[in-house]
Amino acid sequence: MTEDVISRSSSTGVSSARSLAPDLARGVMLLLIALSHAPAFVGDWSTGPPWLDATAKFVKSLLADNQARNLFVFLFGYGLVQLLAAQQARGESWPSIRSLLRRRGWWLIVIGFLNAMVFVPIDIVAVYGLTLLMIAPIVRAGEPVLWWTGGLTLIPTTLLLAWQSVAAQTDPPTIAEIMEPTFAAHLVGSLPTWPANTVLSTVMVVPAMAMGILAARRRLLDEPERHLPLLRRITALGLVLALIGRLPSALLAAGTWSAESAAVRWAVAVAHDLTGYTGGIGLAAAIGVVAVRVRGGRLTTALAALGRRSLTFYLFQGLVWVVLFYPFALGLHDDLGYAATLGIAVAVWVASIVLADWMRAAGHRGPAEILLRRLVYRPFRRRRG
Repeated sequence: MTEDVISRSSSTGVSSARSLAPDLARGVMLLLIALSHAPAFVGDWSTGPPWLDATAKFVKSLLADNQARNLFVFLFGYGLVQLLAAQQARGESWPSIRSLLRRRGWWLIVIGFLNAMVFVPIDIVAVYGLTLLMIAPIVRAGEPVLWWTGGLTLIPTTLLLAWQSVAAQTDPPTIAEIMEPTFAAHLVGSLPTWPANTVLSTVMVVPAMAMGILAARRRLLDEPERHLPLLRRITALGLVLALIGRLPSALLAAGTWSAESAAVRWAVAVAHDLTGYTGGIGLAAAIGVVAVRVRGGRLTTALAALGRRSLTFYLFQGLVWVVLFYPFALGLHDDLGYAATLGIAVAVWVASIVLADWMRAAGHRGPAEILLRRLVYRPFRRRRG
């Protein structure tokens, strides 16, 4: 999720062409995010046909849970290196770029706070911003530092996620339980928990972010045709490990298997959450492979347009969830089952593709991207002038 920075740069200059694969990956990412979030807004997960709800739970657990976020964060790290390269190609010094990154971090925190307060209390934008403020120099850190940072933070992150997953196995929490009856109450409902949730979540983004930075250094998604053998290996290894590691949890979620032992439940949760990282990175690599073969098609163009406006349509999803599910809007939180919410998630994603392609054809960038760029770059440009 980056503003519209030029993504092809070299030691001799910057081209105006954008790389296709990162934008395609961001477009696909929004589907996984919608699938991951939508069921949280209904109060009863058993109102639909049992076999259909079980299938939906299996699909969500296998494809989206704790995997969508890692694809999201991987692409965030990748985009930071694109931004760094573009600024360096313009002759900016590191202190100037570091200041730009920190301004970006502050404004992401503001946007994330407003998202959590006005829309829904599920936010990653402020987490990105806080992480960027805390470890901005990681964008140009050496490879050993990135590998060690990613590896060491993977341990507490996986344990924290596993603890949450084990708790959800027996008592799945839903946002429907804490929905406020009025919009005024909704505006202040997230204030008590937002700071702690944001701070606690920062450690969760570092491993995939570090891997995204490493991938961008090698331009794996910028120039996928040059790295096809490596991308294919990453795809195969990442997705196979994700399938093996996440299948037990998906079966548990669907109710086709039960684990009575606490040790087994913890093992299932750790495997699921740990291989969510390999799955997210494997999906990014797979999209890089696909991007080599699908250039120029109408669907490809539309999906890339969505990826270029990923911040706008991430926020758009939050708006849709409020309108559809909250008591002071349409109030469908008590009327829909689990499978129905996944259908809505897919419909929202398809609508987003259509809207993004219309914006592309009309020459409109995403409003959130425009706003973020103006907030971040205007003082920066004034100092340069």
